[in-house]
Amino acid sequence: MLQHFTASDVDAVNYGMLMLRVGTGVTLAAHGYNKFFGGGRIPGTANWFNSMGMRPGKVHAILAASTEMGAGILMALGLLTPLASAAFVSLMVVAAYTVHIKKGFFIVKSGWEYNWILALIAVTVATIGPYKYSLDYALGIAFRFNGLTGFLIALVVGLGGAGLQLGLFYRPPRDA
Repeated sequence: MLQHFTASDVDAVNYGMLMLRVGTGVTLAAHGYNKFFGGGRIPGTANWFNSMGMRPGKVHAILAASTEMGAGILMALGLLTPLASAAFVSLMVVAAYTVHIKKGFFIVKSGWEYNWILALIAVTVATIGPYKYSLDYALGIAFRFNGLTGFLIALVVGLGGAGLQLGLFYRPPRDA
């Protein structure tokens, strides 16, 4: 049986999706910002990428930082939401596979739990849509690419991008 939703229910969904998008988007953008301007910056990130087998490290450091910032900002703004979500998925799959998968699930042991949650949130947002407080809504496209279409864009494009990147560039170092 379908329930009738009130205006306050719709407002709650609008505000809830805004908080989810902005919180998740800013988190990912901060990771990209940190690769550019924190710690070892791009040279340090490039060395790390080279050491894990993502070569050439400098190219991947710049790509990762730019994609994290760009996808995070797009998600926070609710702009091109399914594509931003696909970028999230791709980033998280590559990170999980290259760094975290051998360490198990839980983040306390550097596992892939965090990657899973960010990818899941991104696919969920793409499926539900960015809702009213988004640039997609202001442009009249907020619900044009949600539902199964948003789900498929986020998942298929995201997994495809990750697979392509891993297949072309990931060469893990051989264990001694």
